Amino acid sequence: MLQELVAILITAGVAGLVYLAAGVRIVKQYERGVVFRLGRLTGDARKPGLALIIPFVDRLYKVNMQIVTLPIPAQEGITRDNVTVRVDAVVYFKVVDAPNALIRVEDYKFAVSQMAQTSLRSIIGKSDLDDLLSNREKLNQGLELMIDSPAVGWGVQIDRVEIKDVSLPDTMKRSMARQAEADRERRARIINADAELQASKKLAEAAQQMAKTPSALQLRLLQTIVAVAAEKNSTLVLPFPVELLRFLERAQQPEQDQAQTAGQDATADGGTLRTAAGPPGIEPSLAPTQPTPSAPLPRDVRPAPTSTP
Repeated sequence: MLQELVAILITAGVAGLVYLAAGVRIVKQYERGVVFRLGRLTGDARKPGLALIIPFVDRLYKVNMQIVTLPIPAQEGITRDNVTVRVDAVVYFKVVDAPNALIRVEDYKFAVSQMAQTSLRSIIGKSDLDDLLSNREKLNQGLELMIDSPAVGWGVQIDRVEIKDVSLPDTMKRSMARQAEADRERRARIINADAELQASKKLAEAAQQMAKTPSALQLRLLQTIVAVAAEKNSTLVLPFPVELLRFLERAQQPEQDQAQTAGQDATADGGTLRTAAGPPGIEPSLAPTQPTPSAPLPRDVRPAPTSTP
């Protein structure tokens, strides 16, 4: 009888240990435990460590509290300036309220993914192509707000949203390349023109200095000869004195003055002849003049014929 009682006690002890072991749960540091007792939420989320539940009555769900990296598939849309683009992004979020993440939404990861895709399409339609390419920080903030608004009620907090890549059609890429090339060429021409302007100013100042000291021009000519002769080439340099050019210029000046004076005299003579030929404003006729026929003499005035012996 005693042996039977001891066996029963041992069996009951072992069963009790097994029952207690079935109710032991371990919650990791990055997790929170949510206990449902007969289908109803009981208490707050269990903290990391050892958690005891009633076997076959309670059910413990572990929720990961780490930041989740969720890639958003590439979404194709039309921007506000009618350009077709494909944009993909990535969302960083974490669970801040474990009970709401299990109760309020069936699958919070899938819900966040669908909300992110919808918001990305919406942000593409509201933005221009230039904003998608250059002003991504502002678009990331707007996208984060659009996703975070409904996610707050799900116990999820959006940590950050980043647009990864913007794919453009090949025709648009070629057009943008031509535009960038034209802009660079325009800037190069402006810089070149500015350099020419500065060089012309410096050359004008140098010309003024050389005009004050003519020997400086000779020195500059000698420097040019030295620079040309430094390399082995077949260039022939013939120095030509500048004074000879000035002498020829002074010799040519009197001839021009004489030609100008002769032209003025000829113009004055022509005006005088036109004035003598007729009244002002009437050009003289260039047709040759014919003699006027004389009128016949009266009969009684004619000389009498003379007789000859």
